[in-house]
Amino acid sequence: MIDLPPYPPLDPSNYDLIVVGTGVSESVSAAAASSSGSSVLHLDPNPFYGSHFASLSLPDLTSFLHSNSASPPPPPSSPPPLPPSSSHDLVSVDIFHRSLYSSVEISSFDSEILEEHSRRFNVDLCGPRVVFCADESINLMLKSGANNYVEFKSIDASFVGDSSGELRSVPDSRAAIFKSKSLTLLEKNLLMKFFKLVQSHLASDDTTVKISEEDMESPFVDFLAKMRLPPKIKSIILYAIAMLDYDQDNMETCRHLLKTKEGIDRLALYIKSMGRFSNALGALIYPIYGQGELPQAFCRRAAVKGCIYVLRMPITALLLDKVSGAYKGVRLASGQEIFSQKLILDPCITVGLESLSSLTDQQNETLSVIVPKAMINTQKIARGICVIRGSVKADISNALIVYPPKSLFPEQLTAIRVLQLGSGLAVCPADMHVLYLSTLCDSDDQGIKALLSAISNLIRLPVTENCQSDSVVENDTSEAKPFLLWRALYVQALAKGEFGGTISSMPSPDENLNYSEMVESAVKLYEQIMGSEELFKEETSVENTAEENHGGVEIEN
Repeated sequence: MIDLPPYPPLDPSNYDLIVVGTGVSESVSAAAASSSGSSVLHLDPNPFYGSHFASLSLPDLTSFLHSNSASPPPPPSSPPPLPPSSSHDLVSVDIFHRSLYSSVEISSFDSEILEEHSRRFNVDLCGPRVVFCADESINLMLKSGANNYVEFKSIDASFVGDSSGELRSVPDSRAAIFKSKSLTLLEKNLLMKFFKLVQSHLASDDTTVKISEEDMESPFVDFLAKMRLPPKIKSIILYAIAMLDYDQDNMETCRHLLKTKEGIDRLALYIKSMGRFSNALGALIYPIYGQGELPQAFCRRAAVKGCIYVLRMPITALLLDKVSGAYKGVRLASGQEIFSQKLILDPCITVGLESLSSLTDQQNETLSVIVPKAMINTQKIARGICVIRGSVKADISNALIVYPPKSLFPEQLTAIRVLQLGSGLAVCPADMHVLYLSTLCDSDDQGIKALLSAISNLIRLPVTENCQSDSVVENDTSEAKPFLLWRALYVQALAKGEFGGTISSMPSPDENLNYSEMVESAVKLYEQIMGSEELFKEETSVENTAEENHGGVEIEN
C-alpha cells in the first residue's frame, strides 16, 4: 500500500459526487459535474494525475507497471471482521484493486545514458494514442475551456509498413496522392476518384452524388472492391485512415466487420481533421509533454469550478445503509468517512467478495443492483514502449506507422500501430525518440510476438536480442536502423465500464488510437447523473470565442 502523508481531515465531508481515478473519462466527468454546480471530490491513489493515461518518467513508469501487475494475495480461509463504520446506521464493504497488467518485461540496453536522462522522459502508459483535429475530445476541450491548459504539435506523417522494412506514405490528401512515389498513375486516379465520391456523399447539397443505401449497409471492404481499388490502396484506407484492427478479408478471424456507413464516418473524421486547423500539418496532433496533459487539463478546469483534489488517497471500503443496503459514501485510506450521492470508480476497483458474506440478503440484493460489474474482456492489448537513438524514418520526428494484418507474418491477426515521438514534444531528450506500439490479442504470448516482430522490423536490436528474435524480416537493413536503448513490453486487460444507479465504473484504456470512446463514456455517464442538463452549458461562450481565435487549440509549428 502507498505510504500516506499525514492528511488533515477533509472538510466538507459531504459531496454530490466522488470520483476515484484521474483518467480521461473520470476527469471529464469531474469537470462537467463541477461546471454544472455540483460539489465534487476527486481522489486518486497515485501520486500523479492521469491514472492509466498518465505520462511518467522511466523510473516511475517501471515502478507503476511492476507494482500494478502483481497477482492479488489469495483470499483468507475465513474473512476477517470488517472495521465497523463510525455510524451505527452504516455497514462497510471492502474493495480491492485488481491488476490490469501482465507479462511485464522491462529491459535497458544502455543503463548509463538512461540513468543520466531518466527524469527527462514523459512516457505514456497507454500509448500509442493521438488526437484527430476534428475529434469529439477536441470539441469537448473547446466547450469546457480545458484547451487553455494544453498545447499540441502535429504528427508529421503517416506510413504503412510491411515485412520488407519499407514504409510507404499514406496519401491522405490531393497533394499527397500526386506526390506519392509508391502509387502508379492508375492507382492515383482510382484513389482520387474514390475520395471525390466520399466528399460528394458528405456534402450537404442534395444535388451531389450519394452512395446508395444498399452500399452503405454492405461491408466496407466489399464497397472498396466495388470501386475497383487494388489491394494496396484498400489496405491504406482500411488500416491507416479508417484505423481498423481486424483483417476485413478474413471472415473467420474478423470480430468486427465494418459496414460502409461506419467506414464513411471514419473517413469523414479524417477528412475533416485534415483542414480544421490552419497550422496543423495533417489530421493528427499530440499534446506537448505527453498524453497525461489531457486529463490534467480537465482536472484544472474542474479545480477552477470548485472540485477538490486529493492524490495518494485510496478508498478502502464502501459505506452502505445498514437496513436498505443503499450506497452512502466511502472510507478513505486515512480512515475518514466521506459521503456522497453518486460515486464513479476507476476500472481497477471492485468489491471484495469476502466481505459480502457479512451482509444480509437485502443488503446483498441492493448491492448487486447499485454496484457495477466492470467486466474484463477476454481480449487484451499488448503494448510496447521503446527508447531509441535515431529515427525510424530519416528527417521525420513524429510519425504514425501501421502494419496491417498479415503484413509482418502470416499469423498476424490484427493491425499493429506504432507511434514515434521526438524531443520537440518534450517527451524525451534530444537525439532520441520514443516508440509506442500496440495490438489486440487473445493471449499474452500472441501479443508480445506481434510487438517483437514490429520492433525488429524498425529497430536495430542488441546482438543478444537479435539472436533470440524469431520475427520474419525479408530485407534486414539493420545498419540504417535506429538503435534500441530501452524497452518495456506488457499486456493490458480490457475492462468495460458500467453505469449503475448511484455507483458507476469507468472503462480501462481501449484499443483505439484516439479518445472518442473514452469521451463518449464520460458524456453518457454525465447525462445519466445530471439528466437532460447540457454538458458544460455555461462554457458555451468560451467555445465560440475560442473558435474565432485560430480554432482555440494551441498547435506549435
